[in-house]
Amino acid sequence: MPRDVALNSLGLPKPPSETRVVVAMSGGVDSSVVAAMLAEEGYDVVGVTLQLYDHGAALARKGACCAGRDIHDARRVAETMGFPHYVLDYENTFREAVIEEFADAYLAGATPVPCIRCNERVKFKDLLATAKDLEADCMATGHYIQRKLGATGPELHQAADPARDQSYFLFSTTPEQLSYLRFPLGHLASKAETRALAAKYGLPVADKPDSQDICFVPNGNYAAVIEKLRPGAADPGQIVDLDGTVLGEHRGVIHYTIGQRKGLGIGGLGEPLYVVKLDPETRRVIVGPKAALSTRIIPVREINWLGDAPFDSQAEWHLKVKVRSTRPPREAIIRPTGPTTAEVELLAAEDGVSAGQACVFYAPEGSRIFGGGWIWKGTPA
Repeated sequence: MPRDVALNSLGLPKPPSETRVVVAMSGGVDSSVVAAMLAEEGYDVVGVTLQLYDHGAALARKGACCAGRDIHDARRVAETMGFPHYVLDYENTFREAVIEEFADAYLAGATPVPCIRCNERVKFKDLLATAKDLEADCMATGHYIQRKLGATGPELHQAADPARDQSYFLFSTTPEQLSYLRFPLGHLASKAETRALAAKYGLPVADKPDSQDICFVPNGNYAAVIEKLRPGAADPGQIVDLDGTVLGEHRGVIHYTIGQRKGLGIGGLGEPLYVVKLDPETRRVIVGPKAALSTRIIPVREINWLGDAPFDSQAEWHLKVKVRSTRPPREAIIRPTGPTTAEVELLAAEDGVSAGQACVFYAPEGSRIFGGGWIWKGTPA
């Protein structure tokens, strides 16, 4: 390749000054550092923040609009580093594509992961389309994940820092999206490095705490949000054992999750009991011993495949899978039942596998992510 078209740090064959990058800015330290880093390197940076949700309206009280604070912080970073910043109102899109499904999934007894749907349906779809409308060469985010070039094109890999890795939440990134996305923080060894960079650039968010909650559930109270969206969702019902014997009363199915042990209010019955199933139609919470939570066979659908060969080109794939964001990948056999469906067999049973969670595929060795899909019903071993 001639010297005058050497690849820049984002892997594009032109100088940074001629490379437009849209940076998805949440107002947090991670995306702020990405924007500042690229601006300092001389890229034509355009910061975009999405107004997704009005927390003040959600909680029906003044002074609760975290979204407003984040937009303000993102704007201050753009002013500090001297690049343009835009705010896009995506509230309707976000409500339809993420919040409504979240509420319906909970009402159906599932345990949804709205952050994945937001990446899939809003950030990496609508925002990415906006970036292309702005004639950007690529879009960068502050996610902790790596994009590496493989034999057949870009590959998705886990972040260098296992404690910060966000691969579970990004499995549905398609090959086409991956060709356009960049993740400049994925190679960093720790969050401390990110904060040090924020301090180096003099960013006003250098010491801003990480957000812990789902953005539209700012105090972690899922039930209150769902009850507001679906009046009557918190109707009381019965807590029963696996034989149907009534053990007590509950205050609404939406207050419980698969694998839950605490807060059942049915102590003194001998062995510890866990929530093993939720039946929204009969308003029953079914409890049983820990052994009843054990699952080895998991049906998965809506699979996004990031392997080199087509997903259903072979009878089975021997990979590792993650069925909860907080758990390490475990060995499994994935048997395709169609282009986007599969039966996943765990070599060792897992507890608390829940419909609505993601099942993400990882290489047996190394850091590559092979995509994943959605668990839609658990089949006990």
